[in-house]
Amino acid sequence: MSYLPEAQKTPWQQSDEINLSTTAVLVIDVLGGKGGPTPGLEDMAANCVAVVKAARAKGMPVVFACDAHIPGLDKELELWGEHGIAGTDAAQPLAAFDVCDQDYVIPKRRYNGFYQTDLELTLRELGTDTLIAIGCDTNICVLQTLAGAYYAGFKTVVPADATATFLVGTQEAGLEYFTKCYDTRVVSTETVLDYLA
Repeated sequence: MSYLPEAQKTPWQQSDEINLSTTAVLVIDVLGGKGGPTPGLEDMAANCVAVVKAARAKGMPVVFACDAHIPGLDKELELWGEHGIAGTDAAQPLAAFDVCDQDYVIPKRRYNGFYQTDLELTLRELGTDTLIAIGCDTNICVLQTLAGAYYAGFKTVVPADATATFLVGTQEAGLEYFTKCYDTRVVSTETVLDYLA
């Protein structure tokens, strides 16, 4: 069982209610196209695929926020090296998601999926006020995107085992940060699949 931080005493975290008619699934940087997931992240990726497929079956929007870096411009490449280069398979959602015409793919050049992208506009036009956020790295792009969601007034749910940390910090610390700083309801993938049943 994945680590779940203690829920804060807020109405959102103490509730198990969710309005699926105003909820979207946000997939953050689960990339690799036909190349498959980053080694070691297979379980996280499988949980993400399960959430996406369940959401589609309920007719919910699925939005992919994907690295799409420009060589020679993006500062992130100086820190982490070449990854998620726009136009390559490494910047595409995993093939296992079977991205379809009803999905939305939002390219991003920074950690935060809301920064200088169409993400917030797309979610507002979809009538979304709640996000089920999944993906990686927990302490980088997921954390920064949850910050953007919180600042923009979205409620968030994170299934802990549909996120993963492999670059910086610990999974436990990242999940605890979400609950304490962004009022994120951290649960298991099993709980999210129950929401979507």
